[in-house]
Amino acid sequence: MRKFLLAGLLLASTLSFGQGVWIHAKALLAQYLIADAWQQRLQGVEKARPWPWADTWPVARLEAPALGIRQYVLAGATGRTLAFGPGQVSGSAIPGYEGNSVISGHRDTHFRWLRGLKAGDELRLQRPDGRLRRYRVQGTAVVDEQDTRILRQDGRTVLHLVTCYPFDALVPGGPLRYVVTAAPVVGEQVF
Repeated sequence: MRKFLLAGLLLASTLSFGQGVWIHAKALLAQYLIADAWQQRLQGVEKARPWPWADTWPVARLEAPALGIRQYVLAGATGRTLAFGPGQVSGSAIPGYEGNSVISGHRDTHFRWLRGLKAGDELRLQRPDGRLRRYRVQGTAVVDEQDTRILRQDGRTVLHLVTCYPFDALVPGGPLRYVVTAAPVVGEQVF
């Protein structure tokens, strides 16, 4: 009986570990496929899908140079999209353009690096037309998930990066969100 119990526990732990590895491997592999789709997007393909059955496409490339981060932002912030990369929240401005752009990502994969950002850090967004826009991190905040102020389109051009909080939580989701607010570099034109 103990052998069966031990074998069952070993199998369950192996499956659990395998699922955790699969989530991270899928997220990493997807970024390579999305990078290819981004190149197509830069060449004028409107909705360059990273794989044939994808219901999303890249809308921007996001960089945090101080942290060595380069990621592709996908259209939409649904659970299915966020499994493959950060996503532009529907209704917010297209990243790199005028208006309030909100990008969401998972705290344990693509947006794990947000915890390393600090005020003054530079962020860069490349748009589908190939032009770059630089931003400076203004600050970070922890807010309740019901707080929707960061979604407002109030005429300002701002970038919000959002993920669940705390970063080390064992249970997915939760009521808190970690928000990074960045503003375009003043006086600089999109290049």
